[in-house]
Amino acid sequence: MSNVQIEESWKEALKDEFEQPYFQALATFLRNEKKNGKTIYPPGPLIFNAFNTTPFDEVKVVILGQDPYHNPGEAMGLSFSVPKGVRIPPSLQNIYKELKDDLGVSIPGHGDLTSWAEQGVFLLNAMLTVERNKPRSHQKAGWQAFTDAVIRRLSDQREGLVFMLWGGFARQKNQLIDGSRHLVLEAAHPSPLAGGAFFGSRHFSKANAYLEKQGKEPVDWRL
Repeated sequence: MSNVQIEESWKEALKDEFEQPYFQALATFLRNEKKNGKTIYPPGPLIFNAFNTTPFDEVKVVILGQDPYHNPGEAMGLSFSVPKGVRIPPSLQNIYKELKDDLGVSIPGHGDLTSWAEQGVFLLNAMLTVERNKPRSHQKAGWQAFTDAVIRRLSDQREGLVFMLWGGFARQKNQLIDGSRHLVLEAAHPSPLAGGAFFGSRHFSKANAYLEKQGKEPVDWRL
């Protein structure tokens, strides 16, 4: 992990975390996993893709996922996103359906959310790596200490952000966020396993209305 580059504003905001024993242990864990022949997703250069695409000072919206996709070719370091040409996962299909119902956005034919990230939508997973075909395999590797610190830094050092917390796991993170300084939107997870409870949350229009009230440019959710 020492060769992974993180965008400068994040490097400054998180400099204390990189020196913490848990982070050193995390780096050692990942090196050992690779030495032992395990396949880790996303590929090394994409582990911090969300940070490199959305600088700290440009974050407007945070969408929190759990851990990266664990099938070959899917994980790209942005929560819920897959590269163009890869089948759109069921949760993302439901996000698209909600977007269409909420804002009339036509459903795209791909799952690459990079253009959201470039507009200030920070697509953060709580765990930044996973072993191939083993969901949640890195849940106890130390990533959550790191990403909890990320959420706290955004809450403490920025004003007027929108946090979208979908599903029970993400909603537990609301305790890290100062709700008097930011808009916290909670809903069921977009997974089909939630039985459609995600639909009707209208988070995308609520986010844009709030951003405009803050004098910020709304997100163009079209892909």
